[in-house]
Amino acid sequence: MLIKRREFLKISSLATASFMMPNFLKAMALDEALVSNQKILVVLQFTGGNDGLNTIIPTKNDVYFKERSSIAIKDSLPLNDETGINPALSFFKELFDNGELSVMNNVGYPDPDKSHFRSMDIWHSASRSDEFLETGWLGRFLDEECYRCEHPTQALEVDDMLSLALKGEDNKAFAFKDPKRLYQTSQEKYFKSLYDHHHEDETVSYLYQTLGSTINNADYIFEKSKSKKTEQTYPNSQLGKDFKTVASLIKSDINTQVYYLSVGSFDTHVNQNDRQKKLFSDINEAVKSFVTDLKSNGIFENVLLMTFSEFGRRVAQNASNGTDHGTANQMFFISGGLKKKGLLNALPNLQKLNEGDLIYTEDFRKVYATILKNWLKADSSKVLGWKNGVYDFI
Repeated sequence: MLIKRREFLKISSLATASFMMPNFLKAMALDEALVSNQKILVVLQFTGGNDGLNTIIPTKNDVYFKERSSIAIKDSLPLNDETGINPALSFFKELFDNGELSVMNNVGYPDPDKSHFRSMDIWHSASRSDEFLETGWLGRFLDEECYRCEHPTQALEVDDMLSLALKGEDNKAFAFKDPKRLYQTSQEKYFKSLYDHHHEDETVSYLYQTLGSTINNADYIFEKSKSKKTEQTYPNSQLGKDFKTVASLIKSDINTQVYYLSVGSFDTHVNQNDRQKKLFSDINEAVKSFVTDLKSNGIFENVLLMTFSEFGRRVAQNASNGTDHGTANQMFFISGGLKKKGLLNALPNLQKLNEGDLIYTEDFRKVYATILKNWLKADSSKVLGWKNGVYDFI
């Protein structure tokens, strides 16, 4: 059977997912459940550069209020005598009070890049600012784990395209937006018939092999996603739907250890407060449903939700009631299994800036090393090449 260009393009929607397939995805057809105490990581990416200073607020800092005369948050929810949290993140305040939230302030890296694309690549790959890597930190984790484990460690991204963070040298995560839609697409008669044919052309043959793997495993993902239907009500936002998908999979016996989500855009150059409030409200309600779901199923202690953004914003507001690209930022860690809770370090120093930008004090690669070593039980030095220690909050 000869493939025509038109036919090749027609299958692109499913092939997009297929090319993101890890070599080990066929193992997903094996009914291997996670160990009962298996630790699970959920990464939530704040795309666009969230303004950290209007997220965790220095409520007694005169510089903050002077430099942000019209956008400073004045009704924050108190975390301690000198620190508050954005009022749209009321559930995060509850988590903080319950000892289920840790905050790492002033996280960044040397010689920061203020380009969205380049800085995100740096965060995804865990590279230096002058280093360009084609693999991501979680992708290299998959390479390391799948090399030494009897069955492969798996990662899923709830998105139509796979992020660099989850691409390894030999293994990649699998990206899909909706398990049901993936399954329905894979079951279309046209795709099934294509899979039955063999092709001599190497590129075309690879396409059909990966297409076939997707067809074989879409059913598996879909079945797992509905095997433990949640009774928890989730918001109707896209993020709410994404978290519901993740919760359903976590509660099933799929052996996925890493889930990846994103929300945005936080690129708030204009009218920042309204935009950030809307995004935070969506995040707050989705995370509230997710945590409630995990708690009701007794698995909150084994799940860690981590947030990050590619950079923060400048200390001073701009002329459009927004903020421009900056540097360091905070990260949130939510779990029932935290060893250290609350504010893990000091707030940024607003009196010691680099041309109006925050000077980072915590390197994000040390945070990654902590997650890999203490939570995922991986060899962080092999994955990251980082040998400068770890934190002890998990």
